[in-house]
Amino acid sequence: MTGQVARLPEVSRADQAAMLSAPRTRAALADLLPRLAARDVLEVGGSGTQSELSGKLRVAAWNVERCMFPEKSADLLAKHGVDIVLLSEVDNGMARTKQRNTTADMASALNMQYAYGLEFYEMGLGGPTELAFCSDDTNLLGWHGNAIMSSVPFDAVKLIHLDDGGFWFLTEPGMSGNSDQPRLGGRMAIAALIPTHSGQICFVSTHLESNAQGPYRLAQYRALLDAIDAFAPGCPVLIGGDLNTGNHMPPDYDWQSEDLFEMARQSGYDWDMTPPGVTTRPSLITPHPTRQMKLDWFCSRDLNGSALPLVPALDLDGSPLSDHECILCDIQL
Repeated sequence: MTGQVARLPEVSRADQAAMLSAPRTRAALADLLPRLAARDVLEVGGSGTQSELSGKLRVAAWNVERCMFPEKSADLLAKHGVDIVLLSEVDNGMARTKQRNTTADMASALNMQYAYGLEFYEMGLGGPTELAFCSDDTNLLGWHGNAIMSSVPFDAVKLIHLDDGGFWFLTEPGMSGNSDQPRLGGRMAIAALIPTHSGQICFVSTHLESNAQGPYRLAQYRALLDAIDAFAPGCPVLIGGDLNTGNHMPPDYDWQSEDLFEMARQSGYDWDMTPPGVTTRPSLITPHPTRQMKLDWFCSRDLNGSALPLVPALDLDGSPLSDHECILCDIQL
């Protein structure tokens, strides 16, 4: 099992300086990743209000795009009566989100336990459109990652690395470390065993690579399914998250060309709990009104459930909360 901490260990000032000044090479990556202790543990906090789930349970998966509005996002989820929440792109100690631990704040608003894991140590303030939202000129922590929130306590949690951590750091051909958003770390998933009156279910929150083609995501998803088998053999599974399907395939962003769908089917999974429709929308950070993509999915094994309509990622006044809609499904226990 993965180690659990009440607060992810910070990067020292000396290590920060080393990360910022290091050449973008594999040798430097091999030296720096072990210094990123937060990458190998999960921050677990909050508390649920139930001892186990029974009857019908509702699950949300949502890329909250940094989570600029934790309370408003929690209000949207509460309106739909969710029991389990699978989050991606969640900040902790970032200037663009007011240095807040946004997962902890959402979990507090929803009376849920949470597990938060690190995708990236952000070496800067973020992309160009995010700078206007920065409260300070430095990040308090620089964490960006994924999370699971639950109305019942976790029986066990597992952090799953999906790549070698170099995609956003290295500057060699095929990598994107020469972008305006340098990062150290890599894509990952969090798996949690959660008790129900019918036995444990393994819930998984994940986020696949955006700046890559389909074969790269296929390898990540295969690694994820293998890790789930090792963590929860024979257990019913629900995976939810932003799989970036069809990303970098303009102009139509054809998600159907991704091989991960058939690979998962051959591994005993189905995609039936995913609602139809495009899951992207213009937002404050990503104002692309013509970008129409289906990125967000539920993938399940040995579960009886159904998809619910997409939930628009809008506040009560119509302001966008994210560039992704929230997806919902119901599971019948």
